[in-house]
Amino acid sequence: MYAIIALSAIVLLIIISNVRIVSQSNAFVIERLGAYNATWSTGIHVKMPFIDRISSKVSLKEQVADFAPQPVITKDNVTMMIDTVIYMQITDPKLFTYGVINPMSAIENLTSTTLRNIIGELELDETLTSRDMINTRMRTVLDEATDPWGIKVNRVEVKNIAPPKSIQEAMEKQMRAERERRESILKAEGEKQSAILVAEGQKASAILKAEAEKAAVILQAEAAKEAQIREAEGEAQAILNVQKATADGLNMIKSVNADDPLIKLKSLEALQKVAEGQATKIIIPSEIQNLAGLVTSVAELARK
Repeated sequence: MYAIIALSAIVLLIIISNVRIVSQSNAFVIERLGAYNATWSTGIHVKMPFIDRISSKVSLKEQVADFAPQPVITKDNVTMMIDTVIYMQITDPKLFTYGVINPMSAIENLTSTTLRNIIGELELDETLTSRDMINTRMRTVLDEATDPWGIKVNRVEVKNIAPPKSIQEAMEKQMRAERERRESILKAEGEKQSAILVAEGQKASAILKAEAEKAAVILQAEAAKEAQIREAEGEAQAILNVQKATADGLNMIKSVNADDPLIKLKSLEALQKVAEGQATKIIIPSEIQNLAGLVTSVAELARK
């Protein structure tokens, strides 16, 4: 009786000891009698006592591998130190377990050789300005190489590039010279812009002055024209007034029924006024000549 109880307790203890719980984002690789049997995912699993064993416990989370700086030589024979960071994830626990011995060491060595090959094709300036290209090429090469190991390389980042001290000093001098050159260019451009603005201001001032003088000339011409128009209008009005006065005089003479001798006498008086002028030749109508002779005859008879 006691033997059965003891045996049952031992069996129960063995079963309990072979129960395993696989947590999230993990996987267990199981071997049976030394050969691969299965890969346990998340959940409760029971292995066969004395037959099955857990070969490896693998994390399926993304991992970050920060490798030490590696010395590399550029195409123009400049030695620099470059360190990289790799973001990777295990996608196949079986291949990761049986694909390669010490996968992290293998990835580190592969990273180092790949980096040397890529940098060896670039010159110093290209290396310093081509990080995106270096990252892309390294990720492509590493992802293809680690695929048989059950590893997916998601990203590769060049963390730091450290040229030799002499190169750094030369680069600093070059940068300082470049900044001074840009400063000189900006100063020259400022002076040029200032000169252009001054010239444009002088041009605008000259244009405004010319326009003002032109406007003054136009105003003066318009004033002179207006004066001439008013003077001509005045002269025309004077002529009209004279003509009107003459017409009024003729109308008055006509209205008093003046006879022919009176008209001839008035003509003689007008001739007298004309003779008082500066003219050297006077044309006298025949009617006025006859009248003048008649007047002379009357005067002679009166004296007798």
